[in-house]
Amino acid sequence: MQARKLTFASTLAAVCGLVWSVAASTRADDTSPTNSVAFHLVESRLIWNEGAHNAFTDLIRFRDTWYCTFREAKGHVSPRGMIRVIRSDDGEQWQSAALLKRDDADLRDSKLSIAPDGKLMLLAAASWHEETAPVKRQPMVWFSDDGSTWTEGVEVGEKDFWLWRVTWNEGCGLGVGYLVRGNRFARLYHTRDGKHFETLVDRLFDEGSPNEATIRFLANGDALCLLRRDGSPATGQLGRAAPPYKDWQWRDLKTRIGGPNFVQVPSGELVAVCRLYDGGARTSVCLLDAEKGTITEKLKLPSGGDTSYAGLVWREDLLWISYYSSHEGKTSIYLAKVSIGE
Repeated sequence: MQARKLTFASTLAAVCGLVWSVAASTRADDTSPTNSVAFHLVESRLIWNEGAHNAFTDLIRFRDTWYCTFREAKGHVSPRGMIRVIRSDDGEQWQSAALLKRDDADLRDSKLSIAPDGKLMLLAAASWHEETAPVKRQPMVWFSDDGSTWTEGVEVGEKDFWLWRVTWNEGCGLGVGYLVRGNRFARLYHTRDGKHFETLVDRLFDEGSPNEATIRFLANGDALCLLRRDGSPATGQLGRAAPPYKDWQWRDLKTRIGGPNFVQVPSGELVAVCRLYDGGARTSVCLLDAEKGTITEKLKLPSGGDTSYAGLVWREDLLWISYYSSHEGKTSIYLAKVSIGE
């Protein structure tokens, strides 16, 4: 075990230029779920619907305050979209904290994280939907100390590679970008500051039109990647790699998914929340088994139609889930709380 720790330290330093110290952890590295795990919906309620179309959420707790971000626009795809950030002290009463926009583009799929310098980081994509547009996607980032006042947006990454989410681990951020033109493939990036991104794996995955992806880290340093595909076949993939995250092994989940997000809860289970398609679109809480390469639906959230894109935070023995849905008519933002246990 000690040899693995030393390897982990040296390889991460090579990837991100960091001095790494590995602390002991009581969190399980076993990613196989038990059959006795039960999921219960504690509550789900609407928290925002002031835009004509409110969608594509993320959720974070930052300096004892809840922040939820999403896109406001006229429709699921429209020429101009804005990024709304709302905040709450208790998760019940929400107020607008900021509205980010770019006059010449549609801002989409905002994601929140805490950068190594302690600032709140918002990642989104500027999109142009015209067929003649020279650039279709441009990743952008904003930073804030308080969730209300944000820096000017900075273009990052590569044009036409949609950098969908960045996940931080000990000062190193990993994110998957996917090409939005021609023969799509996914590329793995790493960053130390959220502003400068370098390619770590040029062609991370290139079968079945891969796109949206979320990376999470296990306690032993391994990274898992939950990846959406919309080509043929259109089944989700679960990848795993040890540091320095250049050699990935993939398992076909044999299920179509959208808006993939997942976390490992303190009991060790990998819990994903994503859009499922079989039998009708819905947002569901699922169990992932990284060893078997399976995803199992455990709980359908109140949802339907245009829905999914969840933000996830584990707090006070509950999984807090932001998501959007049109099951009540207008496409709106919801917050659910789910208990997980035997």
